[in-house]
Amino acid sequence: MASYRTPLGRARGLGAAKHGVGHFIGQRVSAIALVGLAIWAVFSGLSLAKYDYGATILWLRSGWNTIWVVLLIGTGFFHMSLGMRTVIEDYIHKTSTKTLLLILSTFACWLGAAVGVVSILKAAFLGGGAY
Repeated sequence: MASYRTPLGRARGLGAAKHGVGHFIGQRVSAIALVGLAIWAVFSGLSLAKYDYGATILWLRSGWNTIWVVLLIGTGFFHMSLGMRTVIEDYIHKTSTKTLLLILSTFACWLGAAVGVVSILKAAFLGGGAY
């Protein structure tokens, strides 16, 4: 049966064409934020390399350092989540596999961020020595 519809007419109704813009902007903004946070993290790590664990905990107890590390972890996992979502949506075509991978990826990113933030806060507030 021949279709007399135009390509635009056939494409309409096949799904939202605007939802990807939010992900695109989120990836770009988080990437820009990660550039600054990564530069800070590298210089901080290099300056801490000559000290022991106790001095690092004291450094981490400074409010600003704790905030910057938590921002680095949160932004990094947010950026990773958006990137993995894009890769899965673009390259996995089987619906059930795509859905499963999207769910697993989201849970893995949330779990990684939670473990990272809790570890940093534990080290900052408890000194890292209390188990």
